[in-house]
Amino acid sequence: MSIDVLTQWLASHYLQIKFIHVGFATMWLWSTSVAYLNYLVPVFRAWQENPEDIDLIKKRNWVMERFDEGVILEHIAFPAVLITGLSLFLVGGWGPQSYWLAMKLVIVVLVFLPIECFDYWLSHFGGNKAKIRKNITNGDSLNSPRYERAIHFHWWFLIITTPIIAIAGVTVLYLAIVKPM
Repeated sequence: MSIDVLTQWLASHYLQIKFIHVGFATMWLWSTSVAYLNYLVPVFRAWQENPEDIDLIKKRNWVMERFDEGVILEHIAFPAVLITGLSLFLVGGWGPQSYWLAMKLVIVVLVFLPIECFDYWLSHFGGNKAKIRKNITNGDSLNSPRYERAIHFHWWFLIITTPIIAIAGVTVLYLAIVKPM
């Protein structure tokens, strides 16, 4: 299949692709917000007030491991956003005069991609807390410096990136919908 045939086919489905793109973008942007704000933040605040409380440490660890599992929806949505975004770019007919698109792409490439790549690693690969716990010789995550570092590192990652993602995400949605420039 040549690029021209693909472009023609994509163009004939432009609105459906755009719908899928916006749907997945919204899913990606908001899928972990509820869990972060309503579960992680209160549990981590309680633990920070009583850092020696074993029950709070266990709750903190449990919530963080569930969060790692819960971001699967976000991590499915993000590649779908990229694929549909590239499809829309192919058939959109936008050129250098489309400053809104340039700004959107800069945010995607310089903000979202690096954060998401690192987030994938933290939640599914080397930073996955459940995997780290399972690899501890005696299975005691409460006394594992590696597990504790992973929890702290992920928490700081979330504290730093959450406002960035929220602001940049809403900005990208605004640029995509309003096309102000």
